[in-house]
Amino acid sequence: MSLVDIYKKAFELEDLSLEEALILYKEAPTSELLFLAHELRKKHKKDDKKVGWIIDRNVNITNVCIAQCKFCNFCRTPKSDDAYVTNIEQYKVKIDEMYRLGGRQLLLQGGLHPDLGLAYYVDLFERLKIIYPDLKLNALSPSEIVHISNKEGISYSETLKILMKAGLDSLPGAGAEILSERVRKIVSPAKCTVQQWLDVMKEAHLLNLPTSATMMFGFIETIEGRIEHLFALRNLQAQKPVGNYGFVIFIPWPYQPEYTKLQQMYPELERVSAIEYMRLVAISRIVLNNIENIQSSWLTVGKDVAQLTLFGGANDLGSIMIEENVVSAAGAEYSMNSDDMTKAILEAGFEPVLRNQKYEFL
Repeated sequence: MSLVDIYKKAFELEDLSLEEALILYKEAPTSELLFLAHELRKKHKKDDKKVGWIIDRNVNITNVCIAQCKFCNFCRTPKSDDAYVTNIEQYKVKIDEMYRLGGRQLLLQGGLHPDLGLAYYVDLFERLKIIYPDLKLNALSPSEIVHISNKEGISYSETLKILMKAGLDSLPGAGAEILSERVRKIVSPAKCTVQQWLDVMKEAHLLNLPTSATMMFGFIETIEGRIEHLFALRNLQAQKPVGNYGFVIFIPWPYQPEYTKLQQMYPELERVSAIEYMRLVAISRIVLNNIENIQSSWLTVGKDVAQLTLFGGANDLGSIMIEENVVSAAGAEYSMNSDDMTKAILEAGFEPVLRNQKYEFL
């Protein structure tokens, strides 16, 4: 099949085959790939001048994690001198600051702490919602749901139902990295499997719990692995009940190598280039024809590259990241406040629109 034939098929929002997607990703000129992605963005987003963004704060429940992924500098063992579990008074200080800055959503994640069970998270969510009734909790991840479910001996669905009743508003897509068992066995063997990650998300979609999907790329995965990751997301999204949220947004970001164990294992790894990142965003828009929103990771690629992706499939720049610890610990050094974010979107020729996790404009 020629590139032109694949372009036509993608433009009609038809499902590309794995072979077609690989041909497109490997062979299409960058200018044509970005142009097609931008045209598809306009198909998905009728008001194509709007670019979404959000004010939230990423607070880590704990830095203790038994997974000890080789790309993570943030995690600690339970016996580490600097291990911690955030207490309620610390949450209040952080949330009060977020409220002053206009945010109402907490991105609440931690690690696979061996001693924190379902009762801990239920108590935490309920206490936060009593203190801040309008607070939205975008919390945990499929990996953490698997960990909690295994610890309690109950199903993923039951775990999610209990957490939703306690105040869970949406489930982030962290812990996906690359949905490849070969890769996961090397970099995160103690974390949930590909199928477990997908199974948790499937249950969340059945419960109509809004979710996001992510991809960390640019380390030891293959090009085929990246495309297979996108196909796994597209196929799962196709199974969600009609009218349910499913994956609200997809967020790809490049691996940050500084000082990680993975860098020591593979010192030849280089940072993802701007062109490579833009191509990945574009192919994501093209393959994920049933996920409406694509976010560009300014935190890992910087403002300039993020602005360019708005012309290559992306329609969202994510959060101002009042606080972020995990990616920053591996070398991400960019920062933005609300003024920076709105200015960046306006400079690119778009209209900044504040949103929530459900992608409702505020």
